[in-house]
Amino acid sequence: MVRQVEETLGHVSLLVNNAGTVDPIGPFWQNDPDHWWQCQEVNLRGPMLCSREVLPGMVTRKNGRIINVASGAGCQAIPEMSAYVTSKTALIRFSEQLAVELQPYGVSVFSIHPGGVHTAMVEEARKKLPFIQDLLDAGKVVTPDLAADLVVFLASGKADALSGRFFSVDEDANDIVQRASDVCENNLYLLSMRKLHERLAAWETALANRSPQSP
Repeated sequence: MVRQVEETLGHVSLLVNNAGTVDPIGPFWQNDPDHWWQCQEVNLRGPMLCSREVLPGMVTRKNGRIINVASGAGCQAIPEMSAYVTSKTALIRFSEQLAVELQPYGVSVFSIHPGGVHTAMVEEARKKLPFIQDLLDAGKVVTPDLAADLVVFLASGKADALSGRFFSVDEDANDIVQRASDVCENNLYLLSMRKLHERLAAWETALANRSPQSP
């Protein structure tokens, strides 16, 4: 596929990994293991293989961007969606890993949450997951244009200083980029584990920095 694209259109400077599946849905122990693993094949192995094909050229040219369409589901546990959640969490971390390895070569990688776009996948999932139907009934869906606009923004290079970060249609990407120093300093928009002693240390520092007049 990549070879055909390059022969027809030239070097690949942008890869958007967008294919995905949500099935199987239901309690993990009731899922068919092969069906469960197929979700990992589509949602993680697919982006991995496509990225692996385009990256040698990007690294050689020291230019390129990869945008992985993940999901907010990759940042939390959701009942009866173990296959999907696991695959999207892995895709977010994979994006972070690639960003670290590719930083010396001028190649940027991002993962995104495209929002609740009413796709065929969502239409199928709503029949099995009541909370998705509730979101649709409440009108909490986004148009495809919003997701596309986020991809175009990241593809423009404006966010390259934040390679590896997870962007969402729910936030102003331009505002995040303008606050890039704070984002990097505080390790924002990355999968991470906040440890208790780190949280307490930050709280003690904040207390020490308060002025005597502070409430």
